[in-house]
Amino acid sequence: MTPPQPLHALPAHKSSVNAPRGAHPERGGGLSSVRNAARLLRAFTPTDRDLGVGELAARVGLPKSSVHRLLTALAAEGLIDRSGLNGRYRLGLRLHELGEIVSSHLDLHEVVRPYLDDLRNRTSETVHISILDAGEVVYVERRESPHTLRIFRRVGHRNHAHCTGSGKVLLAWLPAEDRRRIYATHGLPSHTPQTITVVEKLEEELARVRERGYAKNVNESEIGASSVAAPIRDASGSVVAAISIAAPSARFSQEATRRFVSEVMNAAAGIADDLGYRPAAGSTLADKPFLRVR
Repeated sequence: MTPPQPLHALPAHKSSVNAPRGAHPERGGGLSSVRNAARLLRAFTPTDRDLGVGELAARVGLPKSSVHRLLTALAAEGLIDRSGLNGRYRLGLRLHELGEIVSSHLDLHEVVRPYLDDLRNRTSETVHISILDAGEVVYVERRESPHTLRIFRRVGHRNHAHCTGSGKVLLAWLPAEDRRRIYATHGLPSHTPQTITVVEKLEEELARVRERGYAKNVNESEIGASSVAAPIRDASGSVVAAISIAAPSARFSQEATRRFVSEVMNAAAGIADDLGYRPAAGSTLADKPFLRVR
């Protein structure tokens, strides 16, 4: 039996000498295949919605056989469709679905900005927009408090969900099965003596969050830091993000907490309204006025 060749002795793929500048001939690597698949998708334009294999091969500088192989893989994932009439290819509906996800994120960022500015100005505290990603809280927008002593969370910072106001909000409206999966994956690690580390107690807390419409975190993520958060709903009514006010616990008196809760819930309602959410008649949010910010 012939022993396997050492890696350096394996024959290399022939390069496409006549490929146009900027082409990425296949070299057998997964990254190269992904790059070429992306280039195929970008070959379609508003004026060239249907393209044949030959046209695509000419545009990306790859052999027809390679293009056909890539198109077959893209079609299997719903990213490319093939016409049954003329055999030409067009972008698939799955790309439209992905584009809608991106669009919703862009809409969220655009809508929240004036509300964040207004909330920071009205409270003089740090305010955040957070989302849930892979079971963790991710801060995607921030406005800092003008106070010298303030809570700092950089955009992109991640934290456990069970010990933050935003995280509790985002967990509270998840399906129970999804919450259990997050608990199993991430656990409920203790950050401070105030952190809830028992699933049953956390579930009780999340039930209270759903009932009152906001969440609190008092020294649970770190000693000396507190926050209140409210859910942001999109047009479908799904909770897609949380808005929060964070400050040193010394500034979270009972009076200040009541005011912060009112302010953050008002901002959340305004953002949700701008995103197209309309509470059902008789819901706890339907008759609550809110300050619209433009």
